[in-house]
Amino acid sequence: MDGSIANPRPMLAIGLRLITAVVFATMGMLVKLGGERGVHLVEMLFWRQIITFALITAGLVLFGKLATLRTNRIKSHAGRAALGGFCMFFVYGAVLLLPLAEATTLSYTAPFFAVVIAVTMFGERVGLYRSAAVLIGFSGVMVIMQPTSMGEEITLFGVFVALAAAAMVAVISFQIQDLNKTESPWSIIFWFTALSTPVFLILMPFFASAHAAETWLIIIAMALCGALAQILLTSSLRFGSAGVILLIDYTSLLWATWYGYSVFDRAPPSTLWLGAPLIIGAGLLIAYRERLLAREKTGSVTDS
Repeated sequence: MDGSIANPRPMLAIGLRLITAVVFATMGMLVKLGGERGVHLVEMLFWRQIITFALITAGLVLFGKLATLRTNRIKSHAGRAALGGFCMFFVYGAVLLLPLAEATTLSYTAPFFAVVIAVTMFGERVGLYRSAAVLIGFSGVMVIMQPTSMGEEITLFGVFVALAAAAMVAVISFQIQDLNKTESPWSIIFWFTALSTPVFLILMPFFASAHAAETWLIIIAMALCGALAQILLTSSLRFGSAGVILLIDYTSLLWATWYGYSVFDRAPPSTLWLGAPLIIGAGLLIAYRERLLAREKTGSVTDS
């Protein structure tokens, strides 16, 4: 648990990512189920963070790796924790406001925002591939926003919350990329939970309420899924590159669709099947272009 780079093991990375997709989809289902039972968003975020904090701390103690928490970048960790905690409101809020499949699909727009951020904040040049990917992806968003074949309508507010969440995830990815230069993955997770949990604890008296035993089981299961997903995600990146295993992330849509139908009795509308391929295809196009950009260091590839 020292954050060192492990030998590449692509099949293990893919297996871990497959499990991660299932766990993330399950967490989303439990968030939505908890919301229907009157659990406030602040409560869910508090339990999500404090359980992750407890598990990460226990793991570091068990493996004798507490020394990896030493850091000279506490301000950077604080900035990541502030944005990360704020982002969680939008990520969980999107699940509460939208059907699971639609919320999951819109979360796939994060790579498009990453391209926009890279261009506007870091001055990167955007060429045909990435420009086309952004346009195709947001075309998919517009399709999903149309009234569904079941006579329901995806609210503009729900879509805004989901897109805001994706945009913040993109920003956070740059923060984590920067922190990874000097910090171990476990240190990044630890400081994120350690710095954000007290904030949610302060808010708890204003939003916490009594719940039935079954509801508490949902809350605890949701928090455990969140902690497990974060650990699995970190572990998968130790054994395989993000570009190689990106496609696996999209399997979470299958699980979200299944949960939407089996738990919430909500079949996916035709607009989802039209919009999702556009968004996923655009994401894969960006991933393909990033591989070309990596090879550009040899001078053999240009952005067309």
